[in-house]
Amino acid sequence: MNKTELIAEVAKKAGLTKVQAEAAVNAVVDSMTDALANGDKIQLFGFGTFEVKDLKARVGINPRTKETMEIPASKRTVFSAGKKLKDAVNK
Repeated sequence: MNKTELIAEVAKKAGLTKVQAEAAVNAVVDSMTDALANGDKIQLFGFGTFEVKDLKARVGINPRTKETMEIPASKRTVFSAGKKLKDAVNK
């Protein structure tokens, strides 16, 4: 499902126009992005948890040249599915 399909599904299930649904979906995505960028954790009970984890700098190997290279520290967004979502997917 892509964003356009998600907007159409939200409009259908919530009884909104596609314009209203698009505004709602964009507001949710923007709010989640801002929260994660500020280091906050997002918990949607029954669905899952989004959070940002720090990755330390490390040494890797370039697969083409086999030379070692330094990979800088970075942040990664991770998602952990909640029980209700896991149960629905494994149904």
